[in-house]
Amino acid sequence: MKKVGIVMGSDSDLGIVEKAIDTLKEYDVPFEVRVLSAHRTPVEAAEFARGAKGNNIGVIIAAAGKAAHLAGAMAANTTLPVIGLPVRATNLDGVDALLATVQMPSGIPVATVAIDGAVNAALLAIQILATADKELADKLDAARKAAADKIREKDAAISARFNG
Repeated sequence: MKKVGIVMGSDSDLGIVEKAIDTLKEYDVPFEVRVLSAHRTPVEAAEFARGAKGNNIGVIIAAAGKAAHLAGAMAANTTLPVIGLPVRATNLDGVDALLATVQMPSGIPVATVAIDGAVNAALLAIQILATADKELADKLDAARKAAADKIREKDAAISARFNG
């Protein structure tokens, strides 16, 4: 199975990134985690992205706050799918990171999840990998079914309580 490359612009993003890591662990998806900055370590960031395919990485999640150019820097250096994870890091509540991540030029796409949306970043990475892995696809299907069953149970309880 391909692994997910997770890069964050600063170790201060780790609290959010750990939610993605936990989700990948739940699905037994291998991953590699790095701290790479589009601005402070641009050479290392580019090398990581360029070498990702050869390192058995199938998808990259790039988490960054503020200027949040990391996902774009990754995407500029690989044709692997890149998922931008904007992180709330300033008094702009992460909107700056969201806009910096989502506003990519034509030809360099970056899929972008919600501000601090680490779980969805991991799930999107898993969905991408699952297109070539039936066992992983089956795990996703089972998780979706379990989530739907939980809502049905809650609906039945609320309905019984208020609708007689």
